[in-house]
Amino acid sequence: MNLLIIFAKNIKLGKVKTRLAKTIGGEGAFEVYKHLVEMLERTTSKITNCDIHIYFSDVIIEEKWPNQQKFVQKGDDLGERMFNALKNGFDAGYSNVVGVGTDIPDLDEVIIQNGFDALQKNDTVFGPAEDGGYYLIGMNQLLPFVFENKPWSTEGLLDLTIEEIEKKAFLVKS
Repeated sequence: MNLLIIFAKNIKLGKVKTRLAKTIGGEGAFEVYKHLVEMLERTTSKITNCDIHIYFSDVIIEEKWPNQQKFVQKGDDLGERMFNALKNGFDAGYSNVVGVGTDIPDLDEVIIQNGFDALQKNDTVFGPAEDGGYYLIGMNQLLPFVFENKPWSTEGLLDLTIEEIEKKAFLVKS
């Protein structure tokens, strides 16, 4: 069973796309993020081979992603929030879990499907971002260390994570 987890910041002026807001202003950043969420909502409505769980940053917005299960993210940092969401998915019986954020303009159903397809041959999959991080993470088993003590939102995140998986993953094989 496949599960797509969407990590959504609540759309609040001054709380979304803060780096972008420095160049285009708070209202502009708010509108950009609002549009990105709408695009992802349309994209994910076309996906039929998985369940979808939405994890909001602060409060559940019922109007978004109607008929999908919704939760509030739990954890002190991004790693802890992602770990908790993926753990909930595996605990619920899902065998392949893919997580994405809501601020990736080029994310479409083909990329998400490719993530699930890659999990047929790999334990972990990432969608590499241009800034050195990743916009997609997928697992067919939970590797807790992937989410611990990471330099979130830095350019070396993906390389560091892959290096750590290559060193430690053989220890957690089932």
